[in-house]
Amino acid sequence: MVMGSSMGSVAGRSVPIEDHGIIGDLRTVALVGNEGTLDWMCFPHFDSPSVFGALLDPDRGGHWRICPEPDQVMKKQFYWPDTNVLVTRFYTPDGVGELVDFMPMSRHGRKLEREVLRRVRVVRGQLRFMMECYPAFNYARDPHETHVIHGGAAFKSRTLELTLASSVPLRREERGVSARFTLHENQSAVFTLRQGARLSCQDLVHSHESAEAVFRDTVDYWRHWLSGCNYTGRWRETVQRSALALKLLTYEPSGAIVAAPTCSLPESPGGTRNWDYRFCWLRDAAFTVYAFLRIGFKDEAAAFMRWVEARCVEQGDGPLPLMFSLDGSRVPDEVELAHLSGYGGARPVRIGNAAADQLQLDIYGELMDSVYLSNKYAAPISYDFWRHLRRQVDWVCNHWNQPDEGIWEVRGGRRHFVYSKLMCWVAVDRAIRLADKRSFPADRPKWLAVRDTIFEDIMTQGWSQKRQSFIQAYEGEALDAANLLMPLVFFLSPVDPRMLSTLDMMRRPPSQGGLVSDGLVFRYDVDKTLDGIAGSEGTFNLCSFWLVEAMTRASVARPDLLEEARLTFERMLGYANHVGLYAEQTGMSGEALGNFPQALTHLALISAAYNLDRTLGGRD
Repeated sequence: MVMGSSMGSVAGRSVPIEDHGIIGDLRTVALVGNEGTLDWMCFPHFDSPSVFGALLDPDRGGHWRICPEPDQVMKKQFYWPDTNVLVTRFYTPDGVGELVDFMPMSRHGRKLEREVLRRVRVVRGQLRFMMECYPAFNYARDPHETHVIHGGAAFKSRTLELTLASSVPLRREERGVSARFTLHENQSAVFTLRQGARLSCQDLVHSHESAEAVFRDTVDYWRHWLSGCNYTGRWRETVQRSALALKLLTYEPSGAIVAAPTCSLPESPGGTRNWDYRFCWLRDAAFTVYAFLRIGFKDEAAAFMRWVEARCVEQGDGPLPLMFSLDGSRVPDEVELAHLSGYGGARPVRIGNAAADQLQLDIYGELMDSVYLSNKYAAPISYDFWRHLRRQVDWVCNHWNQPDEGIWEVRGGRRHFVYSKLMCWVAVDRAIRLADKRSFPADRPKWLAVRDTIFEDIMTQGWSQKRQSFIQAYEGEALDAANLLMPLVFFLSPVDPRMLSTLDMMRRPPSQGGLVSDGLVFRYDVDKTLDGIAGSEGTFNLCSFWLVEAMTRASVARPDLLEEARLTFERMLGYANHVGLYAEQTGMSGEALGNFPQALTHLALISAAYNLDRTLGGRD
């Protein structure tokens, strides 16, 4: 037995965000770098403490690495077609090796143990491999014991125990276990990690045949799920990859959807804008429901609606929190982990999220829009659910004119954000539509009056005569890319002169007062917005796809914008990483910034592709 210090090493550097693929089992996700290192995984759930966290500290965070030795070889990483099974291929002078990573899934009702399965094999020639499994429990705060046992190793910490099973002999080290082994053509080695510690794990060791059977089951599961996609337009593979990524961010036991599976990946290199996204934002999840419904996935929408209904019941007459833990409980308080160096030195490293206590009025608009669409395209909602929603709409009617922190969760004080008012309008509008469609009882005179009042308020106070544009907040002049949603939520016609003028203003480069740099969109001008956070940030991928959709819709009156929308969309496709995934932002050097992968980016891609393809029609 060795008392481990929980310190791992990946050559003292964080693998770039964009050099990762993800695997998952609808309960958690692991990030695997393109050189074979699993350097981020929270277990057993998305919002559990990390077990491997080298992404946030390559020395202390913990990692699980499998690669050829020496590791200076050509590498290629890709997904097995139509699945979330990740393949990392190694090309060496001595042969070709292949690492296949996945978490087992089955659609045949077979009870599966939750595990991470990593199978390495040699396709040609022979290769010598190294394996290092150095867990670092509870964000590298808890020491652990390492026991080498029959058929593998057991790791025991104060809060979690794990078993690593393999037929490959393991060597105990201070930080965990390692192995060196040689494989010849058609030989393979399998390593699996699962919860619980045992005195022996010989019965857990996969043979080549059993690993192949689990692999085929998992491939079948993902292909069967993806067969429910009804999108057949342009960029189909890109849309399907985004759908597969969004599915990985769903938490199957409850129906919740996480914003991203990582925390504290910085929005600016070495900066302080580092947040925890491993929770369910009502806004992000509601937008995700829209994307799922657009391309035929009704079950995910129905599951989220059940989750939302439970939250509405729990809240009673009070306002809804803007985010929840996966089980519907309160998001943990924000804590800084001073012992972690941060991705690329970006500190502080934060877990939990203080924004959970903010007032963000826009969440009601996204929520009611998703309910309206789910009622229309998935399953009609119940009367009891309507009663709870009706209370929330009444609350919006009484509080829409308050200042809030807004969609971007600023920490510089509450303001009258135009987007927040816009989405309050959406909340009341969708409630009226839903009540009329289903003949539900409601205070229609009050709702109609409030809806009209909000509209006039936005048009008078949210419009800058000087800039000829809608602005970020009342009594200001700064632009905000969130206002691109005005035509998308049917607040204004996409060809309304004010909307076209706003679009033209935003499309200018930042040096000329706009928000667009070579088709990539900043969410707002950091220097002109008192967001209460130091530092700069990259362009916001979500906003770039919003721009595509706004231009697409405006092209009915401005045909030149359709080709511009297509060029912008296809330019954005070039900023995806090697396996088609996006982080929150794109940095000034083209690197991925922010948490990864981000649901908002992928759902916006799906919506933009859907509407752009439909507008292009059969022209090609």
